[in-house]
Amino acid sequence: MKSFFASVAAYRDRRILFVLLLGFSSGLPLLLVLSTLSARLRDAEISTGTIGLFAYVLAPYTFKFAWAPLVDRVPVPGLTRLLGRRRSWLLVTQAGLIGSIAILAQVDPAQSTLSTAWAALAVAFFAASQDIVIDAWRVEVLPTEKLGAGAAVVVVGYRIGMFVAGAGALFLADRLGWAETYTVMAWLVLVGVAAALLAPEPSAPSAPAEADVNLMGWFAQGVVAPFKDFFARRGTTVGCMILLFISLYKASDVMLTLMANPFYLDLGFTKTDIAEVSGTFGLFVGLFGGVLGGVVAYRLGLLRALLVTGLLQGASNLTFAGLAVLGPVKPAFYAAILVENLTGGMGTAVFVAYLSSLCTTHFTATQYALLTSFMQLFAKFVMVPSSGFVAEAMGWPGFFVLSALLALPGLGLVLWLRRQVEVTDRPVPRAGLEASSG
Repeated sequence: MKSFFASVAAYRDRRILFVLLLGFSSGLPLLLVLSTLSARLRDAEISTGTIGLFAYVLAPYTFKFAWAPLVDRVPVPGLTRLLGRRRSWLLVTQAGLIGSIAILAQVDPAQSTLSTAWAALAVAFFAASQDIVIDAWRVEVLPTEKLGAGAAVVVVGYRIGMFVAGAGALFLADRLGWAETYTVMAWLVLVGVAAALLAPEPSAPSAPAEADVNLMGWFAQGVVAPFKDFFARRGTTVGCMILLFISLYKASDVMLTLMANPFYLDLGFTKTDIAEVSGTFGLFVGLFGGVLGGVVAYRLGLLRALLVTGLLQGASNLTFAGLAVLGPVKPAFYAAILVENLTGGMGTAVFVAYLSSLCTTHFTATQYALLTSFMQLFAKFVMVPSSGFVAEAMGWPGFFVLSALLALPGLGLVLWLRRQVEVTDRPVPRAGLEASSG
């Protein structure tokens, strides 16, 4: 009981409140350049092919590790001396967010699609940079025993931010218009600004080691060593197949990333309908799906769970093909969202658990970041950008049938990995080690 009450008491820590607020500020911008923006573009009668190309504005989320060392070490002139390293960078990135979202509010996609893309890219850049600082601040400011509570709370805040920028923005857009809605979203970043001003600054870290100061040393330790360890423990063939699997497993899901809202609007659903069904009902179903995915992984083991949830994820897209044939039938909309978000939540939970299992203790954070970046490369730079052109060429029913079939390569790789798992996990014989050292 003492342990239980100690765990609950962790949430009474003042710092946890700031974690929640910064989590909200972190989750808010994502959908403003993703599904919410795709709905705005479709409202402006932008083609689905062009909407798909907007996936490229998400590049900063994939490559944020490239400028993380600068944010980590370079002081902000004037502000760092006054507020500290983390809080000063938080304010810089949040000021950039407010400005870029305000610009995105004012551009008209129908008049200048390119200007809209540049504004969205700026939002993504400052949002990804803010994430770098928030993650570092959270880890540094919380004691070890409260990191679990901090991780749970930041996810809650992130989800609330996504809900506001998703369902909330669509609801407002039906009543205020898109420019006014994005202006409101820009002002909501002030929640994070208030947290940055009031939150405590972590203790200053010790001076970085020489290898960290030297750029080549940082690259060797931060990028090369984790990948070298990854392949050394599995062998080149299995390691490459795992990376291929990581890039393909969510293929059936990612095809819907920017196409879902345009599809709903094309069917005849209003933005309020989408906010109610997909943005609100779908959010809670997805959360339940995540919990259920954890249970499935525990009961079946990771590779079997990947096989089951991958099959369900792909099959769920067929419900959208059925919805495309039926038209704007709201019960069918609810049914499709139920199936898709439930299976998607399950698949994501199992997939995250599998990615975590691939990391070794010495490189956990770096390997996980690099694996997730690798996972996003093919999806964000090939599949999502091409999704609009596929939808235009095949029509909505054909598009969803094809997206369901895209689950098959990943499932085939799961079966291959299951056959290899005993070899992959087998430790190197001591005799082999002695022979190589001799």
